[in-house]
Amino acid sequence: MKLLSYKNPALGMIVPLAAYIFLRGAPALDSLIGTPLLHFQIVSATFLIALLLSIAIGIAGIRQRNLQVIYVSLAFISLAGLFSVHGLATPGFIFSSGALVGVAAQLSVLTMGFWLLLSSLPVEHPLSAWLSTRAKFLLPLWTPAIVIAGIYALNNPAVVEWVPVTQAPLRGFVTVITIFFAGVSAYRYWQSYRYSRFPFQLAMTYVGGWIAVSQIIIATGQTFYLSWWIYHFLLLFAVLAVILGLIVQYSSGQSLRLSVQGLFSSDPRDRLEAGLSPSIRALIAATEARDPYTAGHSERVALGAIRLGTALHFSPEDLRVLAHSGLVHDIGKLQVPDKVLNKPGKLDTQERKIIELHPITGYELCARLGFMPPELQVIRHHHERLDGNGYPDKLTADRLSRLVRVLSVVDVYDALTTSRSYRPAWSRAEAIKYLQEHAGTQFDPEYVEVWINLENNHDK
Repeated sequence: MKLLSYKNPALGMIVPLAAYIFLRGAPALDSLIGTPLLHFQIVSATFLIALLLSIAIGIAGIRQRNLQVIYVSLAFISLAGLFSVHGLATPGFIFSSGALVGVAAQLSVLTMGFWLLLSSLPVEHPLSAWLSTRAKFLLPLWTPAIVIAGIYALNNPAVVEWVPVTQAPLRGFVTVITIFFAGVSAYRYWQSYRYSRFPFQLAMTYVGGWIAVSQIIIATGQTFYLSWWIYHFLLLFAVLAVILGLIVQYSSGQSLRLSVQGLFSSDPRDRLEAGLSPSIRALIAATEARDPYTAGHSERVALGAIRLGTALHFSPEDLRVLAHSGLVHDIGKLQVPDKVLNKPGKLDTQERKIIELHPITGYELCARLGFMPPELQVIRHHHERLDGNGYPDKLTADRLSRLVRVLSVVDVYDALTTSRSYRPAWSRAEAIKYLQEHAGTQFDPEYVEVWINLENNHDK
């Protein structure tokens, strides 16, 4: 990502905008250039790449249960579908003239900006939360809707008279809205990148900025003039930037192999390996590296939760939730000071308050990274108790999902049977006794019984 440096997002937006303003102010340089055929070729290249990218991203988002990735896929489907109409409606190519070419370009960046904004919002945002319950229907419904709308517009170009987005005063309103969508998404992705340092987040920062500049050019540019061509290349660069970000983020050969394996496998253990990007795994590793006593804890909890969920006949969907949330349930400890995290003795009251914030911190981080609500619920509530004496929200049994109850049992059992800075590891017998003594108050009695049977059978 040398070109897409963290120092350059603002520059990446300013340079093309300055070039456009300069050319518009220098008519001698802003010459009429290009032909309908050239325009169609450039637009077609953007459309084809965007279409392939959106399909790949969409599959990955559904398989990895990442709402943010699904929204990004919808953004590029919008660009691919509507920008193809823009290319086909090129004056002098199929149609002699008409407003469809401009309307299609405007709608492509408007709808793309909307989905980009939604992808940058926390999953708990009301609109995102509402859509998350329908995530598996978004791609199958939005994709044909865009295709049908495009075909209808091409066969009935007069329909654009009902969508006067290129005419005042609606043009100004749509321009402001699109720039707002794109600008906010760029800013939010930049904030996420500053924390995570994920290449994909950085690429999306550039994309948001370039969409905003493209909107300005669409609203004020003159067709086929040199300055007007800038936005076409910005949209192409946006597509290429996301591809580059994905390649860098998933560049490990092993990760690629595991991703392909997990993509087509129904085995939850394969999904455990394929479900998270190497970058998120790096955050998990960084969390555990700060506390050598918990090395491997997250993966053991995830696998144990799958074992217990399988024994309880949970659906494959629930097992995937347990796998993903189990891997990242303690990621909030990245924000816990070392002196608290690795304190050899008992924590005082203030230190206890600090450590009890890690489920909230982990919840907030994973929400920004697009985790689905079921995973977020497990991450936030894995230290709650049936009797309401857990943390951070003091929830009682009636508000704790069965996924939270499963992870709670496995998490505590693994913590007890591994050494910590303040105590040696307990034996399995001691840990089982603890689970039994706290069944009904801290843990679900049924799940404790099933887990104990699994552990006893494991020893045989």
